[in-house]
Amino acid sequence: MSLEQLAASSIASAAVILLAAYVIRGITGFGSGLIAVPLLALFLPLKFVVPLVLLLDFTASIVIGGLNFKRVKWDEVGILIPFGVVGVVLGTSLLVKLPPEPMLLTLAGFVFLFALRSIFNIHGDKTISRGWAVPASLIGGTVGGLFGTGGPPYVIYLSHRIRDKGDLRATFSATFFIEGITRIASFLVAGLLLTGPVWIAYFAALPLVLGALYLGGRVHVGLTQQQMTRLVGVLLLVSSVSLLFKAMSYE
Repeated sequence: MSLEQLAASSIASAAVILLAAYVIRGITGFGSGLIAVPLLALFLPLKFVVPLVLLLDFTASIVIGGLNFKRVKWDEVGILIPFGVVGVVLGTSLLVKLPPEPMLLTLAGFVFLFALRSIFNIHGDKTISRGWAVPASLIGGTVGGLFGTGGPPYVIYLSHRIRDKGDLRATFSATFFIEGITRIASFLVAGLLLTGPVWIAYFAALPLVLGALYLGGRVHVGLTQQQMTRLVGVLLLVSSVSLLFKAMSYE
């Protein structure tokens, strides 16, 4: 896909989507990929959208920071990353080889489930076994490589393992930073980051994304964390339904 193929309306829509996604990322610390990828995939190819959002998310992770090495639970990170790498390689291979219809249907289902979890605030307080790290990281890595939205399985697992908010934030940051490096390497090998349009779009979107992160970081008003989570869930629910219709519209 060349940038010339993008209509002005598509560029404007992409700008609005990225602005909303990264304002929310700036407020909550997560969710940019979950919002941006499904909505952008409605009118842009996944093989373009996923690498672009990967670069923007990796940049956002560096900008937001919050990584305190003394507070990182490296024993948790250490068990997540190896299986996550396997998942990233698998997901990247599927992104390169699979046709768009089944990928869009899978993405719609994944986003729909996470939307319901956010809207109804479904979570538990019981500490889970470390054995759950294996499926969590495999699924997270695969979904991350395939759709660039692999954070939820990691978030769900770590939230049920670490109680201290400072430790949890630091461990999130370390996990996503290392997993992001893995995905970038995998995408480079697969050739998904070797196309000019992706990098042109990245540098074009970067000022908008940085501004959105700054705005989100400054906005600590009205909405509680629970209300924001439910708002994100509603956006995801709309995204999943739209993706379903898009997948069914392919001939």
